[in-house]
Amino acid sequence: KRAIGPRSLHGSECHLPSVQVDRYLYQLRLSDDVLLDVAARFQAEMVKGLGRDTNPTAAVKMLPSFVRSLPDGSEKGDFLAVDLGGSQFRAHQVKVFDDGKQSSQLESKFYPTPKEVTQGNGAELFDYIADCLSDFMETKNLKQKKLPLGFTFSFPCRQTKLEEGVLLAWTKHFRVRGVQDTDVVSSLRRALHKHQASSDIDVDVLALVNDTVGTMMTCGYDDQRCEVGLIIGTGTNACYMEEMRHISLVEGDEGRMCINTEWGAFGDDGTLDDLRTEFDRELDLGSLNPGKQLFEKMISSLYLGELVRLILLKMTKEGLLFNGKVSTALLTKGKIEMKHVSAMEKYKEGLSNTKEILTELNLFPSEEDCVAVQHVCTIVSFRSANLCAAALAAILTRLRENKKLLRMRTTVGIDGGLYKTHPKYAKRLHKVVRRLVPTCDVRFLLSESGSGRGAALVTAVARRLAAQRRRLDAALAPFLLPPGVLLEVRDKMRAELEYGLKRETQGRATVKMLPTYVCGTPDGTEKGKFLALDLGGTNFRVLLVKIKSGRRRSVQMYNKIFAIPLEIMQGTGEELFDHIVQCIADFLEYMGIKGARLPLGFTFSFPCRQASIDKGTLVGWTKGFKATDCEGEDVVDMLREAIRRRNEFDLDIVAVVNDTVGTMMTCGYEDPNCEIGLIAGTGTNVCYMEDMKNIEIVEGNEGKMCINTEWGAFGDNGCIDHIRTKYDREVDEGSLNPGKQRYEKMTSGMYLGEIVRQILIDLTKQGLLFRGHVSESLRKRGIFETKFLSQIESDRLALLQVRRILQQLGLDSTCEDSIIVKEVCGAVSRRAARLCGAGLAAVVEKKRENRGVERLQITVGVDGTLYKLHPHFSRILQETVKELAPQCDVTFMLSEDGSGKGAALITAVAKRLHNVGQK
Repeated sequence: KRAIGPRSLHGSECHLPSVQVDRYLYQLRLSDDVLLDVAARFQAEMVKGLGRDTNPTAAVKMLPSFVRSLPDGSEKGDFLAVDLGGSQFRAHQVKVFDDGKQSSQLESKFYPTPKEVTQGNGAELFDYIADCLSDFMETKNLKQKKLPLGFTFSFPCRQTKLEEGVLLAWTKHFRVRGVQDTDVVSSLRRALHKHQASSDIDVDVLALVNDTVGTMMTCGYDDQRCEVGLIIGTGTNACYMEEMRHISLVEGDEGRMCINTEWGAFGDDGTLDDLRTEFDRELDLGSLNPGKQLFEKMISSLYLGELVRLILLKMTKEGLLFNGKVSTALLTKGKIEMKHVSAMEKYKEGLSNTKEILTELNLFPSEEDCVAVQHVCTIVSFRSANLCAAALAAILTRLRENKKLLRMRTTVGIDGGLYKTHPKYAKRLHKVVRRLVPTCDVRFLLSESGSGRGAALVTAVARRLAAQRRRLDAALAPFLLPPGVLLEVRDKMRAELEYGLKRETQGRATVKMLPTYVCGTPDGTEKGKFLALDLGGTNFRVLLVKIKSGRRRSVQMYNKIFAIPLEIMQGTGEELFDHIVQCIADFLEYMGIKGARLPLGFTFSFPCRQASIDKGTLVGWTKGFKATDCEGEDVVDMLREAIRRRNEFDLDIVAVVNDTVGTMMTCGYEDPNCEIGLIAGTGTNVCYMEDMKNIEIVEGNEGKMCINTEWGAFGDNGCIDHIRTKYDREVDEGSLNPGKQRYEKMTSGMYLGEIVRQILIDLTKQGLLFRGHVSESLRKRGIFETKFLSQIESDRLALLQVRRILQQLGLDSTCEDSIIVKEVCGAVSRRAARLCGAGLAAVVEKKRENRGVERLQITVGVDGTLYKLHPHFSRILQETVKELAPQCDVTFMLSEDGSGKGAALITAVAKRLHNVGQK
């Protein structure tokens, strides 16, 4: 491809032999292919710098800045900033206004940085900074105020937090002794402390900022798309917002952090040796730091004038310029500066400027010399823009790939004398960047005082985030249940279990401890064909289950799912049961078994009081059901009546089954040690095999019976009100059954998403989320389904995908919003798992005491989407049980279709026990 740069010196542009001139200039002219290769090399260096193992040998250090957020417009207050890094030291006062207009006001004072300070010792340098700041505060009448300060320190530092930075190396002619490898913030604080003791200045250093980061933050305040900062002046550097998951140098993988690339050192390991010319090598050898900052020496204004001088010197020595006469100026290092190069490249007056500058240098040029010198300047500055564009293209490509976008719109905040004052540099840079990364729509935004205003904004953002953190912690603190509270919950659950079993207290007990009349678990001899019905949510299932016994013991199932419309769920009881029978008829027709009178188990996942295994009186609806004329009625009778009304088939209804009992029976078929069933899904419940002698509400003392605890109502008597939050109360008040199933509303999938939604509304009203705007979607009850919690909390999900989920819900979120939403989801689901674990610990401890053993080994059969699909729920629940019931070794076994297969097994066991009884 064609070289990127000015035209060759042919024809009227110069009368020098073009072949001879090209020999000097050709290597500085870089084609598209070469620049794309440079971009690829820089991308590889970025990856190397981000890796924990590869960073020590990386030339591009990719330093974490601990700046985790861009301004969001809510920052406000008075801030101080000091700026060390250029030819002058600057002190700034910045006022940031929360007026909806993203406005700020900057007042500055400049102080010289004498050689004795920049080349002296560390104590003198920081005392000088403190003296200047004290003078500035006195000038501005600020001595009585306690103000936060941002420290712009434009040298490579390794940071471990925002307000700490160890200097790696001096650059830009600074050579202060005793500072390298020390924390510069501590040094500044010591110097300020001396002043605080002797005068009225009170300053809190909150942030150490690189000028490049300051540039990005300044532009980010004006344009929230800005996530790259670029300095191209005396020195050069770039920073950008990197995904935390890619920064192995810093703990944590949530959110983003600004990375200060320190790209000036790109090539220090030889990566760019094939592109460095003899002039680059000569310039490097004559510098203060040979072999270091090689990329900076090829592109920054500090070195471009010197590069031009070396080229002109050689051309003159070879008789191509100035009649071969080498003047003192050409032999003097630093005599040609960047300001000369810029002046000589001006569009209209460039040639006259060139003649004037060269004459001042005692070079006495001809017109042809002026044209040639101007061309050399153009090629040198063009190469700088090209190389800068290539490295910037690498950063933009990485950003786009991090976001998994085919096309990206972004803004680059930019500062530096070369970019600002050179007549053509900015235009060249923009053009080349857009050609190298056509998939990025880039806006270049000129920074206004990035090192001052930017440092203040970093400090303002840090203060905002700290305040937000305190408010977020306060909102989520009630969800962090300490061990003492969990022990209390366990003990209260245990007491409620006992109340429910005793005849005199059962009537007023909230945990009803309902007898199921299931008096045995499978023993492997069960066989035959059974029907199972499963009603417990918005879907209804009919199953045919074939059980084989003996050596080829197996269970085969065939099922069909039918929807239950909302109008049926909340209509009349007769309509509900007629709908159920219609579904059964469809299934029997579908399976071709309409004439067979099969034994049937009816999984009815609502609280029922049973008088026998085939009689179940509905205590009360849960899970959104409100069908009338059902509560207090026998659901088996209602099913039989509906079958009679239809008059198409007959069935032998053997057992009415709770899904929790079905779960225990399914696992009991595989593991005889399974005597507890747990559901943690849309709803929550536990059942377990209790000794008959402890069940006072049922006659008989021999053997065991499964007790359906219906523990979702735990707390309905107010015994856990002290751990209920205002969000729990809001969810309860907006539910179909206020004041009931309080424990279930804190632990089950049906309600967790709604708790999250209530918290998000509160945080948004506090201005911590979604820019303080409570959207219409967020106002919709039930929008935040529990499946979204599972997806958002998945370890495999990047924040980008979390943002997409929130966008699907109509919530336009930033990266910071996504982090907070994920944290809220985590707090709510963790509390649910811990509370569920505390309840289960009470049950396993009761089983241990029933058996009278020192150590209990038992299996819990578990079902439910929350337990199965949530990425952390099962682990946290198991850890909590282990913590609160340390003398119990609990195995958790996932149930396969407890409500279908379990119902058939209960029916089969009931048939077996009935037959044994008859014999």
